[in-house]
Amino acid sequence: MSGTHEQAVSIDELLERVRAGYDRIEPLDAYEAHRSGEALLVDIRYAALRERDGLIPGALVVERNELEWRLDPRGTHRVPEATSHDLCVVVICDEGYASSLAAESLHRLGLRRATDLVGGFQAWRAAGLPVSR
Repeated sequence: MSGTHEQAVSIDELLERVRAGYDRIEPLDAYEAHRSGEALLVDIRYAALRERDGLIPGALVVERNELEWRLDPRGTHRVPEATSHDLCVVVICDEGYASSLAAESLHRLGLRRATDLVGGFQAWRAAGLPVSR
């Protein structure tokens, strides 16, 4: 193999770099943005966690491994909600780690307003925001 090799970083360093590229959103702000129609909440937690802890009413459930295909506005497998690269997408995982990497991936697809929920679903629930079973 030829070419340059980047120095390996830890996951904590990677998260720090990724998160420096956008503003993350707190649970109450995400709730208000969703309620006002300004943001699409996207739950990427796997099924067992959704079954155990419940769902955020109105959030779009998209498994992490399908996220880019479903949210690319130009993609042939996109969901109807993926209407524009200007869409404000709030990615939600269980505790707010995997969602940061997912939001960064959406940025690479041109979804410049993609962000993630600080603390994930657990912070949403702890803030007393709506959860359904």
